[in-house]
Amino acid sequence: MKIVAFVPIKMNNERLPGKNTKSFDNGEPLIYYILDTLRKVNGLDEIYVYCSNEEICKYIPEGIKFLKRDSYLDLSTTSFNKVLSTFAEKVKADFYILTHATAPFISAETFCKAIEIIKTGKYDSVLTVSELKEFLWKNNEPFNYSPENIPRTQDLEPLYSETCGMYAYSRNLILNENRRIGHRPYLLNVSKIEALDVNEPIDFEICNAVYNIMNKDKS
Repeated sequence: MKIVAFVPIKMNNERLPGKNTKSFDNGEPLIYYILDTLRKVNGLDEIYVYCSNEEICKYIPEGIKFLKRDSYLDLSTTSFNKVLSTFAEKVKADFYILTHATAPFISAETFCKAIEIIKTGKYDSVLTVSELKEFLWKNNEPFNYSPENIPRTQDLEPLYSETCGMYAYSRNLILNENRRIGHRPYLLNVSKIEALDVNEPIDFEICNAVYNIMNKDKS
C-alpha cells in the first residue's frame, strides 16, 4: 500500500495574507511545523507541497517534494475537491493524507494512528475531529438539550466537528466519487491544541500564544 501525504498551499490567502509563511514570535514560518511533523511519521512513502508559486520552495526542508499546480486552482471559485483530484491524477497512491500548514500542532502520533487505521482495511477514510459537549442551538431553539432538564455538560451526548487538520482517503474515493470522506469513515478525536487551525488573524495570534507557552514549558 502506497501512502502519500501532501500539503496544498495558496500564497494569495484572502482572510490572512501570507499566513502560511508568517512566523511565530521566537519561532519558524507556519508551514515549517506541519512539514517537520510529517518528516517524523513512519509509513509515508512520499510527502509533497502542492503550490502554484515556486517561492514556497524556500520554506520546504529536505525530504519534502514540491509539485507545482495550475494557478486556476488558487481561485476562490475553484472547488477544493478539484485541487485534491488534480493532485491524485498527478501522483499515484493507494491512500492520500491531506493536511494543512494552518494546523501547526497536529502530532506525528496522530498521523501514525491514521495510517494504522487505514491499514486495517476496515475504513475507507479517516478524519480528525474535535469533540463538542456544549449547549447548542439551531433555528432559535436548543439543539441538544431540554431547558426544562438541563444536564451537566459532561453528560451531554457528544457531537463532533471536523478540525480540517487531517483527512486520509483512498484514490478511488477522490477520483471516482469526488469525496475526501467516504462511506466508512473513522473519526479520530484529537486534543483541543491539535484541533487549532489558522484562518483569521485572531487564530494566528492564539496559535502564536500557544506556541510560545508550549515552548516556554519545554525550556
